[in-house]
Amino acid sequence: MAAFYHVGSNSLPTKSHPFTSEVEETLSRLRSSASTIGRNVNGLQDLHDCVDKIFQLPLIQQALSQGNNRKLVDELLNGSLRILDTCSISQNALLQSKESIQGLQSVLGRRKGDETELKSEIKKYLASRKAVKKTIHKALWNLKGMENKRPASINDERVSMLKEVEGVTITAFESLLSLISGPRTGSMLSGFSLVSKLIRPKRIACEEDVKDINEFDKVDAALIGHKTIRSDNIFCLQNQLKELESSIQDLEEGLESLYRRLIKARVSLLNILNN
Repeated sequence: MAAFYHVGSNSLPTKSHPFTSEVEETLSRLRSSASTIGRNVNGLQDLHDCVDKIFQLPLIQQALSQGNNRKLVDELLNGSLRILDTCSISQNALLQSKESIQGLQSVLGRRKGDETELKSEIKKYLASRKAVKKTIHKALWNLKGMENKRPASINDERVSMLKEVEGVTITAFESLLSLISGPRTGSMLSGFSLVSKLIRPKRIACEEDVKDINEFDKVDAALIGHKTIRSDNIFCLQNQLKELESSIQDLEEGLESLYRRLIKARVSLLNILNN
């Protein structure tokens, strides 16, 4: 998980603006390990709505316009661009996953004993998952580079809060990408238990209840290493695919709304520099 940015402030204490207090409250909620991925995405929407409002405050505009904060502003712009790229990667990964799921569902729905088409669709699904994981692992590596980069010196507590927002946003996207990708090896499952709780699926009456695995992992586990799917497991697999598709749909809608807010906040920051 990404480390949060904590930057010291040398400014005198100032009365908190309502927007600032709202940001702090949202940051606190997002830091909670009990939050689900869906709630985190909703929380990020609220957070970046507040950030855009903060960019409209004269004191913030004045602080960001100062020449000695130019390096910080450049970092904020670069960070927002990378976060937008990460959001796009997440959206594409979910879309690709959903399309593969729908292809598999279509074959399972019309299956009449012929294993050939099912085997082919399983192979395509697993190939798609492999490609998604490769893209996600690269994105996670880039996010690690962001969190390890030493931030510019900040002497304004309100501006410092903007770096905190960036850090929490990175953490949320790390959790989301890790959930979509899943563990690369079985030994990682125990360390992945926190992320597995971020989406809480409805229990499905199957032969066994696999703990600490999210919907992506359940489907992967059902397909990897199986050249055929027994007829008595078809119903369970169909339910798992349905649950996964539903979760993906919710996340897609949340990320689309978040992406618009990220764009709006970035435009506001650029306007400050251009005025």
